[in-house]
Amino acid sequence: MDLKTLKDMLKRIFIGLFLIAAIACRGNSPVNPAVEGSNNLQPTAKQSLIAREVVKLLENFHYKKIDINDSISSVILDNYLKSLDEGRNYLIAADIKEFEQYRHRLDDDLRDGDLNTLFRMFNVFQKRYEERLRFSLSKVDSTYDFSTNETYIYDRSKMPWFSSNTAADESWIKRVKYDLLNLKLAGSEDRVDKLKQRYENLLSQSRKTNSQDAFQIMMDAFTQSVDPHTNYFVPNNAQRFNEEMARTFEGIGARLQLENEVVKIVEIIPGGPAFKAKTLHVNDRIVGVAQGDDGEFLDITGWRLDATVAKIKGPAGTIVRLKIIPAGQELSAKPKIVSLKRDKVVLEEQSAKKEIKTITSNGKTYRIGLITIPGFYVDFKALRAKDPNYKSTTRDVRLILDTLKQEKVDGVLIDLRSNGGGSLLEAIELTGLFIKTGPVVQVRDARNNIEVDKDEDAGVYWTGPLGVMVDRFSASASEIFAGAIQDYQRGVILGTQTYGKGTVQSAIDMSRVIGPADKLLLLAQKNEKDQVVINEENAPEFGQINLTMAKFYRISGSSTQHKGIIPDIQFPMIFPADQFGESSEPSALPWDEIKPTAYKPLANLAAVKKQLASVHEKRMKSSPEYKYLLQDIEQFKKRNAETSVTLNEAKLKKERDEREAQTLARDNQRRALKGLPPLKKGEAKPKDDTDFIEDESLQVMADFIELGKQERFSLQY
Repeated sequence: MDLKTLKDMLKRIFIGLFLIAAIACRGNSPVNPAVEGSNNLQPTAKQSLIAREVVKLLENFHYKKIDINDSISSVILDNYLKSLDEGRNYLIAADIKEFEQYRHRLDDDLRDGDLNTLFRMFNVFQKRYEERLRFSLSKVDSTYDFSTNETYIYDRSKMPWFSSNTAADESWIKRVKYDLLNLKLAGSEDRVDKLKQRYENLLSQSRKTNSQDAFQIMMDAFTQSVDPHTNYFVPNNAQRFNEEMARTFEGIGARLQLENEVVKIVEIIPGGPAFKAKTLHVNDRIVGVAQGDDGEFLDITGWRLDATVAKIKGPAGTIVRLKIIPAGQELSAKPKIVSLKRDKVVLEEQSAKKEIKTITSNGKTYRIGLITIPGFYVDFKALRAKDPNYKSTTRDVRLILDTLKQEKVDGVLIDLRSNGGGSLLEAIELTGLFIKTGPVVQVRDARNNIEVDKDEDAGVYWTGPLGVMVDRFSASASEIFAGAIQDYQRGVILGTQTYGKGTVQSAIDMSRVIGPADKLLLLAQKNEKDQVVINEENAPEFGQINLTMAKFYRISGSSTQHKGIIPDIQFPMIFPADQFGESSEPSALPWDEIKPTAYKPLANLAAVKKQLASVHEKRMKSSPEYKYLLQDIEQFKKRNAETSVTLNEAKLKKERDEREAQTLARDNQRRALKGLPPLKKGEAKPKDDTDFIEDESLQVMADFIELGKQERFSLQY
């Protein structure tokens, strides 16, 4: 390190120390985060540094070109209160009155890295939360009359805050009564003990809350005041996000759950080390973890689940040993020791998969390949390492298409329902499987520079009839793909208006933003309260921010933002747009459009789509399933508007019995239409049960194939 660099670093350290001292002397009086009766969580120096850097990133690089000011501060406070207590079940009016004095200072606090105010609010909430749980525990043994006509309001989000603790007590007595009544109606004989255990578990988990948990909620409230898709992730959440994007992780391949302070195995992931070894089973409980062949065991009973997971996961090729209480045995039983070699685990059930559906239409039979894509995933780490077998959506779908061609299907239907998106690269490459070459999406950055992203691969992996199913929760990359297929007239889009997420986020490792001088400053300030750095390779030391830096536009020039994709063949929308989707987000960017880019549609499907819509609508008018769907939507709207429930046992039982009978009758009516045997009361619906939207989409695909043969239209590559 040269002398100039050293001087610059020392200067930054001096400035940093000066700023910390200045925080206490500025116009706003300092806030003490400590609250008696809470965990008294305190901000760390690292969190303060991150908050300051996030402010800089948002002001300098966010697409909106925003200024973090008093207006944003007000939104942050509202977001924060909603995150902490959306149902208004814990905080009281006096707390809100105290918090109001902070409404226009949070912007200054974050800019200075002063998190004391936000931590104080969190500690007040935690105090109230635990007060409510302790109060509830004290009331479980009370005698309750379930024949009175009381009502419990479970959703208080639009009501005033509790005027006092006494008012909160009155509501929470009804909450306890409701919980006991639920257990009674479920046939639980030891309902008092079960409810006590539930509340005690919640108390125990609350006491394990740490400053990283609080910091994550604070930063969510902050970043989402700017736009709904800019997110900061603390290190362990960043690691989880990256693993979900890659659909892979390194570990033993088991899903875990915390139950009564003990970690239980709820699933063995096919293909993983635990699956291959066959030494672990569902409902086994893990009570100890040791590293390597001779590491010392740690008793993990009572640990937070994420802390346990961090000990069990690790680099491929390393050894972890577990103390296991086999399923069905008492916790006092002697544990068995299981040794496993960690490996790369691929989440196949969250990957693209296929089925072949046989559809009969007008006396003709068609075989349609149904490809379900749950997300646009890619293992960036393996891709950067030039692993030829890296995991990605496009690679998986390409293999599926090869198989479907060998099985001689007549058409392909891609299901993107509830696909929230993912990798932009994968949306482009997936489109390339169905077109020769050409533009797929336009991206405009904060400086109004427009980049056209193209498919450069001349290979076409499916040239036959294509359909794409979407719904209100198809977002981002799903909308790019569906929009490109629609603009090229390469296929037919079926479903409802999509989510409308047309913004581009860049994942930024905060370690790359925070300079060496700041890191030295942290070392100079280090204290016991600082969080221990997670050492997993995919967990950035300072976390990660996904920052909105650009906006998507279709090749036709229309933004996918806010409006989403309007299908060619439309179904009724189950989830209302004012509550679900981008149009329900107050901080969402608006819709707009730019000039279209040069592209050539592969066909002219306008007349065909019109005929398909006509046949579809005619079929719907005579379809019992369509009638049931409309009734289901009305029932959903009715239940969604409910905010209270009766505490009269007879009335509640009658309501639930009627609802259960109505649901069973409806399910059996649907099953009868498909020639399936009826279900009995209490019998679980099979996973492959009726799916009207899928069934009708397959019928539309059969119409599409038939019309294609009649009209003799072809794709012009």
